Amino acid sequence: MAEFRLPKNSRIGKGKSYDAPAGATRTKTFRIYRWEPESGDNPRVDSFTLDLDQCGPMVLDAVIKIKNEIDPTLTFRRSCREGVCGSCAFNIDGMNTLACTTRIEDSKGDIKIYPLPHMPVVKDLVTDLTHFYAQLESIEPWIKTDSPVPTRERLQTPDDREQLDGLYECILCACCSTACPSYWWNPERYLGPAILLQAYRWIADSRDEATGDRLDELEDPFKLYRCHTIMNCTQTCPKGLNPAKAIAEIKKRMVERRS
Repeated sequence: MAEFRLPKNSRIGKGKSYDAPAGATRTKTFRIYRWEPESGDNPRVDSFTLDLDQCGPMVLDAVIKIKNEIDPTLTFRRSCREGVCGSCAFNIDGMNTLACTTRIEDSKGDIKIYPLPHMPVVKDLVTDLTHFYAQLESIEPWIKTDSPVPTRERLQTPDDREQLDGLYECILCACCSTACPSYWWNPERYLGPAILLQAYRWIADSRDEATGDRLDELEDPFKLYRCHTIMNCTQTCPKGLNPAKAIAEIKKRMVERRS
Protein backbone atom coordinates (compact mmCIF):
# COMPACT_ATOMS: atom_id res chain seq x y z
CA MET A 1 0.00 0.00 0.00
CA ALA A 2 1.33 3.42 -0.95
CA GLU A 3 1.99 5.88 1.84
CA PHE A 4 2.13 9.63 1.33
CA ARG A 5 3.42 12.38 3.57
CA LEU A 6 2.75 16.08 3.46
CA PRO A 7 5.68 18.29 2.46
CA LYS A 8 7.85 19.07 5.46
CA ASN A 9 6.98 22.77 5.46
CA SER A 10 3.23 22.04 5.62
CA ARG A 11 3.13 19.62 8.54
CA ILE A 12 1.39 20.91 11.65
CA GLY A 13 3.55 20.78 14.74
CA LYS A 14 2.86 20.77 18.45
CA GLY A 15 2.60 24.26 19.87
CA LYS A 16 2.53 25.90 23.28
CA SER A 17 0.37 24.78 26.18
CA TYR A 18 -1.29 27.07 28.71
CA ASP A 19 -2.65 25.51 31.90
CA ALA A 20 -5.85 26.48 33.68
CA PRO A 21 -5.59 28.94 36.58
CA ALA A 22 -4.88 27.44 39.99
CA GLY A 23 -8.02 26.33 41.78
CA ALA A 24 -10.12 25.90 38.63
CA THR A 25 -12.57 23.00 39.03
CA ARG A 26 -14.50 23.11 35.75
CA THR A 27 -12.12 23.33 32.81
CA LYS A 28 -12.02 22.85 29.05
CA THR A 29 -9.03 22.69 26.69
CA PHE A 30 -9.14 24.51 23.38
CA ARG A 31 -6.70 23.35 20.70
CA ILE A 32 -6.28 26.21 18.24
CA TYR A 33 -4.50 26.28 14.87
CA ARG A 34 -1.75 28.91 14.72
CA TRP A 35 0.27 30.13 11.77
CA GLU A 36 2.36 33.26 11.54
CA PRO A 37 3.48 33.96 7.96
CA GLU A 38 6.18 36.38 9.05
CA SER A 39 7.98 33.78 11.16
CA GLY A 40 8.59 31.23 8.41
CA ASP A 41 7.71 28.44 10.85
CA ASN A 42 5.32 25.58 10.19
CA PRO A 43 1.75 25.80 11.47
CA ARG A 44 1.22 24.57 15.01
CA VAL A 45 -1.61 23.82 17.41
CA ASP A 46 -1.58 25.63 20.75
CA SER A 47 -3.54 24.31 23.73
CA PHE A 48 -5.35 26.63 26.14
CA THR A 49 -7.10 25.25 29.22
CA LEU A 50 -9.69 27.67 30.59
CA ASP A 51 -11.71 27.91 33.77
CA LEU A 52 -15.27 27.68 32.44
CA ASP A 53 -16.62 29.39 35.54
CA GLN A 54 -14.78 32.51 34.37
CA CYS A 55 -15.77 32.24 30.70
CA GLY A 56 -18.90 32.85 28.65
CA PRO A 57 -20.89 29.91 27.27
CA MET A 58 -19.94 30.12 23.58
CA VAL A 59 -16.78 29.05 21.77
CA LEU A 60 -16.27 32.65 20.65
CA ASP A 61 -16.32 33.74 24.31
CA ALA A 62 -13.42 31.37 24.93
CA VAL A 63 -11.45 32.57 21.90
CA ILE A 64 -11.91 36.20 22.95
CA LYS A 65 -10.86 35.36 26.51
CA ILE A 66 -7.72 33.65 25.22
CA LYS A 67 -6.79 36.70 23.14
CA ASN A 68 -7.59 39.21 25.90
CA GLU A 69 -6.02 37.39 28.84
CA ILE A 70 -3.52 34.78 27.61
CA ASP A 71 -2.13 35.34 24.10
CA PRO A 72 -2.84 38.70 22.43
CA THR A 73 -1.21 37.50 19.18
CA LEU A 74 -4.11 35.12 18.44
CA THR A 75 -5.76 36.41 15.27
CA PHE A 76 -9.36 35.86 14.20
CA ARG A 77 -12.39 37.70 12.85
CA ARG A 78 -15.53 38.46 14.85
CA SER A 79 -18.15 41.16 14.97
CA CYS A 80 -21.81 40.82 15.93
CA ARG A 81 -21.58 37.80 18.29
CA GLU A 82 -25.21 36.99 17.40
CA GLY A 83 -24.96 34.70 14.36
CA VAL A 84 -25.83 37.55 11.98
CA CYS A 85 -22.55 38.72 10.42
CA GLY A 86 -20.78 35.42 9.69
CA SER A 87 -17.36 36.80 10.66
CA CYS A 88 -16.44 34.12 13.22
CA ALA A 89 -16.82 31.13 10.88
CA PHE A 90 -14.26 28.48 11.89
CA ASN A 91 -13.91 24.73 11.60
CA ILE A 92 -14.85 23.59 15.10
CA ASP A 93 -14.43 19.90 15.93
CA GLY A 94 -14.48 19.06 12.22
CA MET A 95 -17.60 21.07 11.36
CA ASN A 96 -17.70 24.47 9.67
CA THR A 97 -19.85 26.71 11.85
CA LEU A 98 -20.04 29.99 13.75
CA ALA A 99 -18.09 30.25 16.99
CA CYS A 100 -20.61 32.72 18.42
CA THR A 101 -23.51 30.25 18.21
CA THR A 102 -21.58 27.10 19.20
CA ARG A 103 -21.98 26.23 22.87
CA ILE A 104 -18.91 25.00 24.72
CA GLU A 105 -20.94 22.51 26.72
CA ASP A 106 -22.11 20.74 23.55
CA SER A 107 -18.59 19.50 22.80
CA LYS A 108 -17.14 16.38 24.35
CA GLY A 109 -13.46 16.51 25.23
CA ASP A 110 -11.04 19.09 23.87
CA ILE A 111 -12.44 21.62 21.38
CA LYS A 112 -10.41 21.81 18.17
CA ILE A 113 -10.57 25.11 16.28
CA TYR A 114 -9.14 25.52 12.78
CA PRO A 115 -9.65 28.04 9.98
CA LEU A 116 -12.19 27.26 7.27
CA PRO A 117 -10.71 24.43 5.14
CA HIS A 118 -9.31 24.75 1.64
CA MET A 119 -8.99 28.53 1.82
CA PRO A 120 -5.71 30.46 1.85
CA VAL A 121 -4.82 31.29 5.46
CA VAL A 122 -3.77 34.86 6.17
CA LYS A 123 -2.88 34.23 9.80
CA ASP A 124 -4.14 31.85 12.50
CA LEU A 125 -7.92 31.57 12.04
CA VAL A 126 -8.23 34.27 9.36
CA THR A 127 -8.75 33.06 5.79
CA ASP A 128 -8.49 35.07 2.57
CA LEU A 129 -12.03 35.58 1.22
CA THR A 130 -11.03 37.79 -1.73
CA HIS A 131 -11.92 35.18 -4.35
CA PHE A 132 -15.16 34.29 -2.54
CA TYR A 133 -16.35 37.89 -2.65
CA ALA A 134 -15.25 38.29 -6.26
CA GLN A 135 -17.49 35.34 -7.11
CA LEU A 136 -20.35 37.00 -5.24
CA GLU A 137 -19.87 40.19 -7.25
CA SER A 138 -19.90 38.17 -10.48
CA ILE A 139 -23.53 37.11 -10.00
CA GLU A 140 -24.62 40.76 -9.53
CA PRO A 141 -26.53 40.35 -6.25
CA TRP A 142 -28.98 43.20 -6.65
CA ILE A 143 -32.34 43.79 -8.35
CA LYS A 144 -31.95 44.42 -12.08
CA THR A 145 -34.86 45.97 -13.98
CA ASP A 146 -35.62 47.56 -17.34
CA SER A 147 -39.00 49.00 -16.42
CA PRO A 148 -39.33 52.64 -15.28
CA VAL A 149 -38.43 53.35 -11.69
CA PRO A 150 -41.65 53.43 -9.64
CA THR A 151 -42.58 56.39 -7.46
CA ARG A 152 -42.75 54.02 -4.46
CA GLU A 153 -41.11 50.71 -3.57
CA ARG A 154 -41.43 47.73 -5.90
CA LEU A 155 -44.25 45.65 -4.45
CA GLN A 156 -44.55 41.88 -4.01
CA THR A 157 -47.48 39.69 -3.12
CA PRO A 158 -47.17 37.70 0.13
CA ASP A 159 -46.80 34.53 -1.96
CA ASP A 160 -43.97 36.03 -4.03
CA ARG A 161 -42.25 37.24 -0.88
CA GLU A 162 -42.51 33.76 0.61
CA GLN A 163 -40.40 32.40 -2.26
CA LEU A 164 -37.38 34.18 -0.75
CA ASP A 165 -37.62 32.43 2.61
CA GLY A 166 -34.61 30.21 3.12
CA LEU A 167 -32.57 32.35 0.72
CA TYR A 168 -32.33 35.90 2.03
CA GLU A 169 -31.15 34.70 5.45
CA CYS A 170 -27.72 33.69 4.08
CA ILE A 171 -24.98 35.64 5.90
CA LEU A 172 -22.14 34.71 3.51
CA CYS A 173 -20.07 33.04 6.23
CA ALA A 174 -18.64 30.63 3.58
CA CYS A 175 -19.19 27.58 5.81
CA CYS A 176 -21.06 25.75 3.06
CA SER A 177 -18.67 26.49 0.21
CA THR A 178 -15.62 25.47 2.24
CA ALA A 179 -17.34 22.17 3.14
CA CYS A 180 -17.95 21.30 -0.53
CA PRO A 181 -15.47 18.91 -2.24
CA SER A 182 -16.44 20.24 -5.67
CA TYR A 183 -15.47 23.72 -4.51
CA TRP A 184 -12.19 22.39 -3.09
CA TRP A 185 -11.18 20.96 -6.46
CA ASN A 186 -12.57 23.69 -8.76
CA PRO A 187 -12.65 26.97 -6.82
CA GLU A 188 -11.53 28.99 -9.83
CA ARG A 189 -14.53 27.99 -11.95
CA TYR A 190 -17.24 26.46 -9.74
CA LEU A 191 -19.17 29.17 -7.89
CA GLY A 192 -19.91 27.00 -4.87
CA PRO A 193 -23.08 26.63 -2.81
CA ALA A 194 -23.02 29.99 -1.04
CA ILE A 195 -22.79 32.01 -4.25
CA LEU A 196 -25.28 29.81 -6.10
CA LEU A 197 -27.78 30.20 -3.26
CA GLN A 198 -27.30 33.96 -3.58
CA ALA A 199 -27.78 33.68 -7.34
CA TYR A 200 -31.08 31.84 -6.89
CA ARG A 201 -32.23 34.42 -4.35
CA TRP A 202 -32.32 36.98 -7.21
CA ILE A 203 -33.63 34.54 -9.80
CA ALA A 204 -36.55 33.77 -7.45
CA ASP A 205 -37.28 37.44 -6.71
CA SER A 206 -40.45 38.49 -8.55
CA ARG A 207 -39.23 42.09 -8.71
CA ASP A 208 -36.15 41.19 -10.73
CA GLU A 209 -36.42 41.42 -14.54
CA ALA A 210 -33.14 39.79 -15.56
CA THR A 211 -33.92 36.12 -14.97
CA GLY A 212 -32.93 35.10 -18.51
CA ASP A 213 -29.60 36.91 -18.30
CA ARG A 214 -28.87 35.41 -14.90
CA LEU A 215 -29.56 31.89 -16.16
CA ASP A 216 -27.42 32.54 -19.25
CA GLU A 217 -24.50 33.47 -16.99
CA LEU A 218 -24.86 30.24 -15.02
CA GLU A 219 -25.20 27.99 -18.09
CA ASP A 220 -21.70 26.64 -17.80
CA PRO A 221 -20.23 23.16 -17.15
CA PHE A 222 -18.31 24.46 -14.14
CA LYS A 223 -20.13 27.47 -12.65
CA LEU A 224 -23.23 25.43 -11.79
CA TYR A 225 -22.92 21.81 -12.81
CA ARG A 226 -19.95 20.86 -10.62
CA CYS A 227 -22.53 20.40 -7.85
CA HIS A 228 -23.10 16.67 -7.24
CA THR A 229 -25.64 17.12 -4.41
CA ILE A 230 -23.68 15.41 -1.65
CA MET A 231 -25.39 17.77 0.85
CA ASN A 232 -22.31 18.83 2.83
CA CYS A 233 -23.42 22.43 2.32
CA THR A 234 -26.85 21.88 3.83
CA GLN A 235 -25.50 19.81 6.73
CA THR A 236 -23.00 22.45 7.81
CA CYS A 237 -25.01 25.68 7.30
CA PRO A 238 -25.19 27.40 10.71
CA LYS A 239 -28.39 29.20 9.67
CA GLY A 240 -30.22 25.98 8.79
CA LEU A 241 -30.52 26.86 5.09
CA ASN A 242 -30.50 24.45 2.16
CA PRO A 243 -28.05 25.58 -0.55
CA ALA A 244 -28.34 22.20 -2.30
CA LYS A 245 -32.06 22.80 -2.83
CA ALA A 246 -31.39 26.27 -4.24
CA ILE A 247 -28.87 24.80 -6.70
CA ALA A 248 -31.42 22.15 -7.72
CA GLU A 249 -33.98 24.90 -8.33
CA ILE A 250 -31.57 26.70 -10.65
CA LYS A 251 -31.03 23.48 -12.60
CA LYS A 252 -34.80 23.03 -12.80
CA ARG A 253 -35.18 26.56 -14.21
CA MET A 254 -32.57 25.68 -16.82
CA VAL A 255 -34.57 22.64 -17.94
CA GLU A 256 -37.89 24.50 -17.93
CA ARG A 257 -36.71 27.23 -20.24
CA ARG A 258 -35.43 24.68 -22.76
CA SER A 259 -38.80 22.90 -22.97
